[in-house]
Amino acid sequence: MSHASLPRYAYLGPAGTFTEAALLSLPEAARIEGVPCASVPAAFDAVRSGECEAAVAAMESSVEGAVTATIDELASGEPLMIVREMLLPVSFALLVRPGTDLASVKTVASHPVAMPQCRRWLGQELPDVRWETAASNAEAARQVRDGEFDAALAGAFTAARYGLQVLAEDIHDNAGAQTRFVVVTRPGRPTEPTGLDKTSITVGLRDNHPGELMEILEEFARRGVNLCRIESRPTGEAIGKYYFCIDCEGHIDDERVGEALLGLRRNSAHLRFLGSYPRADRQAPTIRPGNTDAEFAAARDWLAAVRDGSR
Repeated sequence: MSHASLPRYAYLGPAGTFTEAALLSLPEAARIEGVPCASVPAAFDAVRSGECEAAVAAMESSVEGAVTATIDELASGEPLMIVREMLLPVSFALLVRPGTDLASVKTVASHPVAMPQCRRWLGQELPDVRWETAASNAEAARQVRDGEFDAALAGAFTAARYGLQVLAEDIHDNAGAQTRFVVVTRPGRPTEPTGLDKTSITVGLRDNHPGELMEILEEFARRGVNLCRIESRPTGEAIGKYYFCIDCEGHIDDERVGEALLGLRRNSAHLRFLGSYPRADRQAPTIRPGNTDAEFAAARDWLAAVRDGSR
């Protein structure tokens, strides 16, 4: 297979980001051409235009929470679909130009999500340092190489790419920190159910009447669908206008999940299906009595029999 025919996967660049590391963790990574992009929207637009088959993006940090650039782009841009998620352990290193010591570091650059994960370490080791924001951790490393900043917080694996030295490593305030990454494609048939799946949606309020959020949640609760995550994001229309990003256990092909989404489609605004895909943590869902596919089918059979008079 020639290099030109390899599937192209867009990611937040330049080379050396944690997003590239997530891409390289895919089983098919050796058969993928990675395409670095300047931003998450640019990576997603490369998929929308057909330039790339898929994109990899950070969705959620176990320390800092949602990566809003990814969620907002999935919620409001031309539709895309999540087909896979990966969990990547995240630990930072302080990268400097060769010969730089800790006392010489006056500026540290990194992606905005990195700083909160290293805040205590920075306060203890570099209390007077000036924090600078970069488009990505690898971009911060490039800027250090070019003399714009003294140090970068990035993955230790990034140092060799930019001719930098690791001055300190295994930097984090929370041991075991992880970032959740997703693979997105153009919309199509969801991945086949595995029994260990997750479904992601965004949904808005219709008229913001009292109890409307509870009504959204009840669509899941009535059918025994457990939520993995829910958070609000501003619509951008006005103060007080929000939509909700929700991850729930199960696959859209599961009766209980499909029924919940039908209820949301009838009774809420701007429902967008973001994908059903295998859970990276492989946790099995909890299915309460009365909510298995067989029990939904039996209930439908009973209703049909009552309606046609055979029962």
